[in-house]
Amino acid sequence: MALCTDQEREIAEAIGKLDFTNPFLPERDLLEKTALGTDYRPSATGNTRAEKSRVRFNTNKLKELTIELLSKFRERLLDKNLELAEGDLHVYENLVIYYLFEVYRGEIKAYFMDQSGKYRLADCYRRFYSDWEYYLHLPERPFETVFTAVKMFEMYFQIRRAFHYIFDFLIGRSPVSSRLRASIWQSIFTHDIIRYHRLLYNRMQSITTLITGASGTGKELVARAVALSQHIPFDEKALDFTANSQQLFFPLHLSAMPQTLIESELFGHQKGAFTGAVQNRIGWMETCSEFGTVFLDEIGEVNEAVQVKLLRILQSRQFQRLGDNTERYYKGKLLAATNRNLLEAIEKRTFRGDLYYRLCSDIIETPSLREQLGGSEQELNNFVQHLAAGMIGPGDSEELAAEATAWIKTNLGLEYAWPGNVRELEQCLRNILIRGAYAVQKAPPSPNSENALFHELRECRLTADELLNIYCLNAYNKTGSYLAAAKILNLDRRTVKKRVEDMAAHT
Repeated sequence: MALCTDQEREIAEAIGKLDFTNPFLPERDLLEKTALGTDYRPSATGNTRAEKSRVRFNTNKLKELTIELLSKFRERLLDKNLELAEGDLHVYENLVIYYLFEVYRGEIKAYFMDQSGKYRLADCYRRFYSDWEYYLHLPERPFETVFTAVKMFEMYFQIRRAFHYIFDFLIGRSPVSSRLRASIWQSIFTHDIIRYHRLLYNRMQSITTLITGASGTGKELVARAVALSQHIPFDEKALDFTANSQQLFFPLHLSAMPQTLIESELFGHQKGAFTGAVQNRIGWMETCSEFGTVFLDEIGEVNEAVQVKLLRILQSRQFQRLGDNTERYYKGKLLAATNRNLLEAIEKRTFRGDLYYRLCSDIIETPSLREQLGGSEQELNNFVQHLAAGMIGPGDSEELAAEATAWIKTNLGLEYAWPGNVRELEQCLRNILIRGAYAVQKAPPSPNSENALFHELRECRLTADELLNIYCLNAYNKTGSYLAAAKILNLDRRTVKKRVEDMAAHT
């Protein structure tokens, strides 16, 4: 007797690959279809509830099939006379790995969503370890497994967190949204998740991720998903993970800070380092643990002095507090985001090329809202319903979402460009909630069209605010920096930034 028939082997191999496959790529669906055959349910047309129901159905069927196969395989392996074919034990091991993930993923999610009950996790791990021994340490047929129980438990914890933050936190079910999710998954696990778990899981801190995209496209949500899904070791003695995964994300919004404060926030300072430094301060680079992530939003706005210090961190992981010569070491991961074209900024000499090429080892580009919607009414409703739930609560959001979707379809059309991206959609929804309608702001003439601008000026059709917005945008485009533009205009940098963003939201 062989371990399995040809049909059983094909099904077992497909199931065994599921935990080592990007769940947001077509390969995942192909594997499920191979395993389930006629029981497989294809992807829904975009309706979130239908899609979740489909996923649950397929997952439950896969679990039932896995239990059936495991029972047969284990019983056969206990027969000393069984002759194994090449790869049989590897197929069996991967089947066990998938089965145990399905058994314990609910408890693992409950732990990382709460993390207040250590006894629950300790009991969970003890049962998991017992099951691991039962299936993989067979008394009549000992064999070496690829992973240890602890390593696999860590992997389950990481996969479950990553799926939650990528699938549940990000809005949209369109192909464009799926590609974004797949890209985030690769930033965490790389394209080869088996190699990641063997060799890279504790080396990813050295790889920086740069998130690019227009303002309002969810770059911080992407950063949060990557940061909160990093590998965390499990302590077998304490029966707990060594860090709270929910406390490992340190976002820093650089454009909202004066340049001098940025250095203090990032690197810390010693008492007396500058006027107002009345005591020592620990910066985020020092606060962040080896399992944490510092996120630098709008990195294109920092001056050259900060850029030089960031470059040193990326090259040597070393930094100093302001006013101190002691070398300190950054142990965590670094994420950065920008809505600017950094290659153009390099040409204008407002951003260092050597820093850019340290940042871009991994790039995620967030698509615009228009790209994610793709003219789909269902996708629009998915976004609106998510935003409505945050405004008035999930229980009462469906009526508002239906009202808003219908209004947008009738008055703006499904192909509306949404120049302000998700932020504009959110304001549109608030307008509909309060006034029953949304008044799209008139776009001022493009500052790049001199004839149009001259015509508007001659006809006195521009308000003073609109004219100043255009002038601020021109100064920003010329200098490539809010700070430099502010110096030319004799305005506060934050004022320039707000006016430029107002222009970007309506052009």
